[in-house]
Amino acid sequence: MKYTVLIGVFLITLSAFQSKPGFDLKASTARGKEVYIAYCVSCHMENGEGVPDVFPPVAKSDYLMADKKRSIQQVLYGITGEIKVNGKMYNTDMTGFDLSDQEVSDVLNYIRNSFGNKGGAVTPAEVKAARK
Repeated sequence: MKYTVLIGVFLITLSAFQSKPGFDLKASTARGKEVYIAYCVSCHMENGEGVPDVFPPVAKSDYLMADKKRSIQQVLYGITGEIKVNGKMYNTDMTGFDLSDQEVSDVLNYIRNSFGNKGGAVTPAEVKAARK
């Protein structure tokens, strides 16, 4: 009996160390809204529609959703030159932002899962891997 209890306690303890919590997309998206408000809303607007002919939309954005790694790098390092978003050309520079891996993950999860977009999670590990 004594050994059965010890083995049970050992197995419960072992399983607690082995199970890694899954990525919480909902929590990341909620945090990302705050990052978006602080860094992105002045150009891409509160509703993600951007400014016509000046700043591209992130709402229902084919460009944003086409390449997750590119989006990560553009948040980190910015972008210059022409891009085509939803069939329209834009040629406005976007500065990069000095954000943590978690903040980049969060803001992209917010944008990629708001404004009519539906995308998979961007994890902090993916952001770390995308840094130059």
